[in-house]
Amino acid sequence: MRGSILGTEVRRVEDAELIRGQGTYVDNLDLPGALHLTFVRSPIAHARIENIDISEAETAPGVRAVYTADNLSLAAQVGPIPLNPQTARPPLAVGKVRFVGDVVAAVIADTKAQANDAAELIVVDYDPLDAVVDLEHALDPTGPLQFEEMGSNVAAGEREPGDEDPLEGSDVVVRVTMRNQRLAPMPMEPNAMAVVPGGVDGADHDVTVYVSAQGAHMALGLLAGGLGLDPTRMRVIAPDVGGGFGAKIGAQTEHLVVLAAALKLGSPVKWVETRSENAVSMMHGRGQQQWAELGLRRDGTIVGLRLHVIVDCGAYGGFNGFLGIVFTRLMSAGVYRIPKISYNVAAVLTNTATMGAFRGAGRPEAAELLERIMDMAAVELDIDPVELRRRNFIQPDEFPHTTVVGAQYDNGDYEAPLAKAVELAGYESLRAEQARRRQSGDAKQLGIGISAYVEVTGAGNFTEYSSVEVHADGTATVKAGTSSHGQGHATSFGMIVSDKLGIPLENIQYVQADTAQVPRGGGTMGSRSLQIGGNAVNRAAEVMLEQARELAADLLEAGVDDIEVTDSGDLGVAGVPDQRITWAKLSQAATERGKPLSVQLDWEQEGGSTFPFGAHISVVEVDTGTGRVTPLKHYAVDDCGRILNPMIVAGQQHGGLAQGMSQVLFEHFIYDTDGNPLTATMTDYTIPSAADLPWFDVSNTETPTPLNPLGAKGIGESATVGSTPAVHNAIVDALSHLGVRHIDLPCTPQAVWRAVHEAQTGSLTEPWREPPAVFATLPERQAPDPDAEEPVGA
Repeated sequence: MRGSILGTEVRRVEDAELIRGQGTYVDNLDLPGALHLTFVRSPIAHARIENIDISEAETAPGVRAVYTADNLSLAAQVGPIPLNPQTARPPLAVGKVRFVGDVVAAVIADTKAQANDAAELIVVDYDPLDAVVDLEHALDPTGPLQFEEMGSNVAAGEREPGDEDPLEGSDVVVRVTMRNQRLAPMPMEPNAMAVVPGGVDGADHDVTVYVSAQGAHMALGLLAGGLGLDPTRMRVIAPDVGGGFGAKIGAQTEHLVVLAAALKLGSPVKWVETRSENAVSMMHGRGQQQWAELGLRRDGTIVGLRLHVIVDCGAYGGFNGFLGIVFTRLMSAGVYRIPKISYNVAAVLTNTATMGAFRGAGRPEAAELLERIMDMAAVELDIDPVELRRRNFIQPDEFPHTTVVGAQYDNGDYEAPLAKAVELAGYESLRAEQARRRQSGDAKQLGIGISAYVEVTGAGNFTEYSSVEVHADGTATVKAGTSSHGQGHATSFGMIVSDKLGIPLENIQYVQADTAQVPRGGGTMGSRSLQIGGNAVNRAAEVMLEQARELAADLLEAGVDDIEVTDSGDLGVAGVPDQRITWAKLSQAATERGKPLSVQLDWEQEGGSTFPFGAHISVVEVDTGTGRVTPLKHYAVDDCGRILNPMIVAGQQHGGLAQGMSQVLFEHFIYDTDGNPLTATMTDYTIPSAADLPWFDVSNTETPTPLNPLGAKGIGESATVGSTPAVHNAIVDALSHLGVRHIDLPCTPQAVWRAVHEAQTGSLTEPWREPPAVFATLPERQAPDPDAEEPVGA
């Protein structure tokens, strides 16, 4: 019997080209006659624009055009997920600038150097206004307003309806005010775009766009819609993409300016961000101020949870507000039986870079606040943090499970990954070593952090396109509407087709992210690619096999039920070894009959979202004399359903761990009170190298979802969700015997040393302050419309 390739480690087929430097990125496209665009950005966070003098720049050498809102009028944009239409952003600033990096003008010249030189000649007369950066300050009705006509900086928000107290009946209430700080995605490749009026490669289009994006089709829709163009006359190609992490979803307003400039000039135009430009202009992520109150009984049973959250939208109502309103609430129950949850949220505007998605997008924020307060509760009740979690887990026989906030979990076994992590880490031995260090007064204390999490993947975008075609030489081409920027689609999707059809993996080509070749697609975001795109490929391969078996049965004069894929990858008659036909001959025969071996379809995951889960244990060493934190080991046990390629899953775990741990230890995008960015270079915004992180011990449990034939859930963001609270808890755990209850993120040496110093001098303060009164003025959350389309996470 022919074995299956699925579930085995297969090296990625796409890596060789990238490692050899043979990839094709926007910046190394050979576009003869291409002009270069440079943006002029505001150096002031909040100001009225009195005048823009472009006269000297227009006459500079090599300059073809200089555009401002006066001579290139473009409609204001609300982004890929509209939050509030009143906060739409004009691609070129109109009247005001609202953050350092806001676009004021664009210069197009023959060379990049000429465009940069001419940009320096533009004189902008600003009338500075007070800026608002702090989230609580943004709620102050007397503070600076981003959009005066709104009368408030609250772009959206809601409060829990009714007056029921979720903490009623609690023996103990644990409270914490905590920050989930702003992060910059910092992909290796910044934003980049090249626009060619007309078609390329002989294709008939009005315009061809090359863009570094996570989904060509979403970019096409936003670009065409933004300029009022016919999307059927546009072609969008996302070539090799050097990372996205959520920040390259859709298209930014700068992309509209590049497109409009190329069409107006009738010449190819290229724009590639500088690293400094990327730091202040690409959408940032996270950015929440959180107030959590957890009520429990003395035996550790959770009674209820009350949350108040301010979400930073940045300037122009970035869709991070939507993520905080929807996804953080959706996942606020985590892996626990929590009978009552009150969730109150305000999404506010600040004079900072626009906020959007960053790996996890609303779910890491929920896991961090819940797992942090669970550890605080364990200390308060003197219950081991592992045991406290076990007492409150949703049990396997309770699935499918709908939480009190409406998340519909498909399945889960939350004890399994926690038990495995405890065993792998040698938990009891670690606690013994911790006790020894505490007793001896060791300057370097050991911290052990736990987290148990669940997250939602594939939410709100459950349909995907795929096609499979077998050619006359026996090779195959697979197409799908998801696009890889490091995830390994070519390998995973090729494995699915190879497993179904028997065609060797090296004979399968994957085509993606080209709207002329792939007619539709949802792109890559929200850990949807394998569970949605992979199942679309799986179904297309199944239909292909059905067609091929019918044709083979006719050619071999056998019954369809007797046709099978042989060990050699041909189609043959079961039990008759010499009765077989190659895929090449099948393809040739099909073409001769006028029915080529080609299948294209859309597949839908009808059951809604899947919910991966897992448990992490992080071990750190904290130098109480300097505040330095040294991560020693991190154990991640993540359950993403059925695993098709363990190597790719491990790679996703490693990447997620690095970014999740980095949030705790290093990263924080900071503005001063005037809105000036203080960490806009790689010197100041600290990205870790491999040398800064410990050895990762990654493993899995497998709980296949019943919602799709492959049994697959998402994995791309899971390790980020689980690692941040585990590392954070480990650091506080190392100092808990001193009385330290909480340290805000990031846990830099300075922050950790300050906590130790305050503990030693008896000056520690409670990590709680009352949430702002403005939450009480927000509108009550409305019940979902039963006639609306399927809700997120349903």
